[in-house]
Amino acid sequence: MSHLVDFKNVSEVGLETSPVATALAGLRANEARYFHNKYKAEFVTTPVTKSKEVLKWVNTILKEERNIVIASKPLETASLMVDGIKWVFVFYESGLSINVLYTLNNPKKRAVGFKLSEGMEVPAELSKFKFARQKSKLAGIIRGSFFVIKKEY
Repeated sequence: MSHLVDFKNVSEVGLETSPVATALAGLRANEARYFHNKYKAEFVTTPVTKSKEVLKWVNTILKEERNIVIASKPLETASLMVDGIKWVFVFYESGLSINVLYTLNNPKKRAVGFKLSEGMEVPAELSKFKFARQKSKLAGIIRGSFFVIKKEY
């Protein structure tokens, strides 16, 4: 069942098995607020069991671009299409959030972003990345990094 993320009343629905569920829910709500404020778009998540193709697409990009395989269990995905940009998110049990920004008309503006929920360690598979810190009212301290996508997907 899909879930409309409410950034005013943060909920852990769908993320309950995460050891950092509260922080991950705040991170997810932070994304929902961004899309609401910038694009007036709703941020809807879907359980991974109902969005396997979305997860497969993200996993393919990670594997082919940087030989990354995420060890944590994926819980939810979200997909949005706004202003010619395909945005795809995967939220993991560990507290990791991965987002893919994939412009349809400009291959030079495509990237994969990683965000770590407050309270989680950097996963071994992402240890080569440097993470910057950002404060969020909804998510506390978010650590983030990214890489540019070079191929077509």
